[in-house]
Amino acid sequence: MTDGPRTFTPPCGPVRARADGDVLRARGIPYATADRFSVPVPAADREEPFDAADPAPACPQVHSPFLAGVLGDTLAGLPRDEHCQRLSVTLPHDVRAGEGLPVMVWIHGGSYTTGAGDAPIMDPRPLVAEQRVVAVSVTYRLGLFGYLGAGPGRPANLGLLDQLEALRWVRRNIAAFGGDPDRVTVFGQSAGGDAVAHLMAVPEAPALFRRAILQSPPLGISRGRAAMSTAMAAAAGGVTAGTPAAEVPAAQAGVEARAAPFGLRGRMPFGTQYGHHPLPDERDVEAAWDRAAPHIDVLIGHTAEEARLYLPTLPVLHRATRVPLVGPVLRRAVVGTATSAVYARAVRRFAARHVRAGGTAHTYVLTWAAPGNPYGSAHTIDLPLLFGDERTWAGTGLLAGAAWGDVHARGRRLRRLWADFARGEQLPDRGSIPGVLRHRSAGGSRPLRARLHGAVRRVQDPTGTSCAPVRALRRAASSTAATATASQGSTGTPPSSSSHRATAR
Repeated sequence: MTDGPRTFTPPCGPVRARADGDVLRARGIPYATADRFSVPVPAADREEPFDAADPAPACPQVHSPFLAGVLGDTLAGLPRDEHCQRLSVTLPHDVRAGEGLPVMVWIHGGSYTTGAGDAPIMDPRPLVAEQRVVAVSVTYRLGLFGYLGAGPGRPANLGLLDQLEALRWVRRNIAAFGGDPDRVTVFGQSAGGDAVAHLMAVPEAPALFRRAILQSPPLGISRGRAAMSTAMAAAAGGVTAGTPAAEVPAAQAGVEARAAPFGLRGRMPFGTQYGHHPLPDERDVEAAWDRAAPHIDVLIGHTAEEARLYLPTLPVLHRATRVPLVGPVLRRAVVGTATSAVYARAVRRFAARHVRAGGTAHTYVLTWAAPGNPYGSAHTIDLPLLFGDERTWAGTGLLAGAAWGDVHARGRRLRRLWADFARGEQLPDRGSIPGVLRHRSAGGSRPLRARLHGAVRRVQDPTGTSCAPVRALRRAASSTAATATASQGSTGTPPSSSSHRATAR
């Protein structure tokens, strides 16, 4: 096998991939085009080879210094372009024509305002090389470019429509890259997991993918958003098709401010909008999910301490959680309340409804944390286990205290579980990766309970006696949890001041 370029011939036109160690990469392939505030249309087919050497550009967005400290330079020099409807295909170096490998399509998180499919910390190389799958990373429009309809001439859900066009591209073209178009799994984290859920509500979904993995989807704040979206749209009128692209993200701060009175929902201001193409009205979304259930297998879950990621941004609370004896109780109460409200309860409901409608669903709780790390099993802790390598994650706050060899060993087992699911292997009714994750069938005799993770289990004092003040602490912490939480995505902005706005991932 040569290490030089390799040309594939999908229906969209020839694509020239590059060897990169044990994988091949075809990067930055256009799957759609669109003017600003316009519905995407499929990219035109080519006759000349497309040199797929450069990563997809990121949609223009605001940089978060806080998350740079937690996750590193998430975009690491990627160019910015509002015309970012591109995808990248990563495949085994020795892939054979017609091999029919499982296909895993990644939808990145980031509160619908940040992130990119080709972010280095989400490099699918280890997943592809170890598990012999084809990975497709999708970049789509964000924020004001993609997730706020504002009346005539400004459709809602443009980012979701971008993702649908990417899935149609995969359906049509992936066989030429050695993938099986009938074994497509869509997976995403945080806002990406929320996007996967809403892709499932589109009538076309069963024709585009067979399985779905939803990692930490903030489904607890996905409903009842219409009034908030209307208020935001009214504030966005000054952003037009002629506004310079670089100025649009800066204008988002004023638009997001209109979401502040809407509680937890306002912590993820941008998102999908019901009743706008291609989604049904909110009252009909459960029926839409039910229709898809028999055709799409689901693996859905969350980390044990999702909201712990943002405690360091709340100095008073952070100091209080470090007080001996009382501090850990307060931390568990706050983190447990927020994690349950935004993620855990809604995850269990989604899985249970899916099974009642005739589908197959497994739930999981991911418990691994870097030893002694203040973030614990926080939101985004699944990313270094699934993606990237030592170079891209070195020095990140999220992994401080962990040896890369341990991260890699545990991640290898997690990648195997994800790939087994994508291959269509039957997961056991109950299973675990010791020290990393527990999973179970949502169709079992007992539902997944919040007690599976320490953040929401009944808190006890060091002597093992039930701690009576916990309920009062939880009540007192609930308003703080609204700030500490919220569905922050893999590259969203943290809560605190105007420069650290809380956004859900």
